[in-house]
Amino acid sequence: MEAVLRGRLKREQRTGDAVVVGDRVLVDRQEDGKHTIEGVEPRRTELARRAPGSGGRRAKVVVANVDQLVAVFALARPAPRLRLLDRFLVVAESSGMEAVIVANKTDLADPARAAAGIDPEEARATQAGLEGYAALGYQVLRTSVTEGEGLEELRARVCGRVTVFAGPSGAGKSSLLNALQPGLALRTAEVSEAVGKGRHTTVSSRLIPLDCGGYVADTPGLRELGLWGVEPGDLDQCFPEFRPYLGQCRFSRSCTHTHEPDCAIAGAVEAGRVSGARLESYRKLLAGDDAR
Repeated sequence: MEAVLRGRLKREQRTGDAVVVGDRVLVDRQEDGKHTIEGVEPRRTELARRAPGSGGRRAKVVVANVDQLVAVFALARPAPRLRLLDRFLVVAESSGMEAVIVANKTDLADPARAAAGIDPEEARATQAGLEGYAALGYQVLRTSVTEGEGLEELRARVCGRVTVFAGPSGAGKSSLLNALQPGLALRTAEVSEAVGKGRHTTVSSRLIPLDCGGYVADTPGLRELGLWGVEPGDLDQCFPEFRPYLGQCRFSRSCTHTHEPDCAIAGAVEAGRVSGARLESYRKLLAGDDAR
């Protein structure tokens, strides 16, 4: 159904565009048979980021009203950037979405397949790093489209829900969706051998109905994710392993966990109870750095 947006709705204050994929809208049929969007319901959740090139002044809402975020990262080709994964998890935590991590292309990370050009030690370290998130309470699914590994577990997770698949280009989001929904035939592409990065095959977000019930939002690959809508004083609450220590610092909740003495979270890192890499991710986010 094609519909145009009422002019007054364009002037309403709303994060990002007036209407995005996943919005629930009220549509009216006109006498000439055309349709107009008369209203947009409040959003339950948003996958939003700073709009590139806006200097942090505007938001780009990728998709709205989803129940869960599935962060898809390849174990190899391209190598995963865990700092970017941390940003997706923060977005999910701040928006009230459940988060699932998919460690894709497990066949390429198999040390027995060193002939594929993947260093076995590097593959094992990457795999351990991704699966370390399970200790934080996140569900981590290992998948391979070529081997069929983990596809039934992933299908069970998305059926009956509204899910957004997000992650960098080349991680295999479209290939996974093609495997989950027969006949979908989303376009896929090989990872560039020259730069080790994925090529964009999805250029805009779309909501895909699943035969088993529910919807999946396929989104363009993201090489950076600037946070939007997370107050600096609330950022530490988006790291679940930090929560037991919040308020225990010398400066209580005014502690930024960057340089203050007697910081409980820094102490937990020194004691091996919190990952130093995760604390570094938090500090980068607090400083407003974009992970590329």
